Amino acid sequence: MTISRRPLVRLFFGLLLLLPSLAAAENFPAKPIKLIVPFPAGGPNDIIARVIGQRMSELSGQPVLIDNRGGQGGVLGTDAVAKAAPDGYTIAISSAGALAISPSMEKVAYDTLNDLTPVTLVAIVPEMLVVAANVPAKDIGELIALARAQPGKLNFASSGPGSLPHLAGELFKLTAKIDIVHVPYRGAAPAVNDLLGQQVQMTFLDLPVLLPQVKAGALKPIAVGSAERAPTAPDVPTTKEAGFPDLRIENWYGMVAPKDTPKEIVAALHDLATKAMADPAVKDKLAQQGATLVGDEPEHFRSFIADETKKWAKVIKDAGVETAK
Repeated sequence: MTISRRPLVRLFFGLLLLLPSLAAAENFPAKPIKLIVPFPAGGPNDIIARVIGQRMSELSGQPVLIDNRGGQGGVLGTDAVAKAAPDGYTIAISSAGALAISPSMEKVAYDTLNDLTPVTLVAIVPEMLVVAANVPAKDIGELIALARAQPGKLNFASSGPGSLPHLAGELFKLTAKIDIVHVPYRGAAPAVNDLLGQQVQMTFLDLPVLLPQVKAGALKPIAVGSAERAPTAPDVPTTKEAGFPDLRIENWYGMVAPKDTPKEIVAALHDLATKAMADPAVKDKLAQQGATLVGDEPEHFRSFIADETKKWAKVIKDAGVETAK
């Protein structure tokens, strides 16, 4: 019987091609890692990345360098990762907006699931619905009644067109069957400033952004969009408790690498990131920011992004949100 050598030869050369990536993974990281944050310093995305990046650096013995690249609601920084070398040394912790919403809202230079490699879902942060101090509503039922009595008269602020707070407001409109007007801002800070100045009546924003003003009594909390009450705001009911289970609104932040990053490097990044997230000090510090750490597997995170993209694409379509394609 004659045994063909071709399969053995193909196997041999396949192993030769695999050896460099295996060796690279074994020694990873061998130099500093650039961790892109696609937003300016000081915001929730930046805080989460810095806390986790610091612990990753301590665990690996290599610096994890934060690179803030804000612009276009997180799109510009995320695109920089999509264009980076697929060696694991340029990664990002990006947001729901840039990964799952913007591709349905506008023309972006990347396709999330084709041009990026999901590493892990890092954190989930509930959105909180608050109203200005002069709005005569103390719960979601009263707010809806007020909006129905004045169709088109109440405004909701967002951190920009196509942002998660924008679509949260649109989902609120659809779910509660109310007519409120979107007022976009260039970031959360100016939106909060005008809410404090009573120029707008309400907003959905990341809980840690709003919590200081809520605790000071300057803004009135209505509900949080998480499945359970937030530990940092235990007296604020969830939207589900308020009778709106479909009004679940949570921001999230996930680690991504460029496409074609070797699986062994992705696994090494995943291991390093999840070990950092498992640290009790990291958990405690980010819990104070209203963030719940996750640390799922890459394939689960990929499915999560796909599901979130479908969810918000439907909201965009159903609400008739204007898109730029």
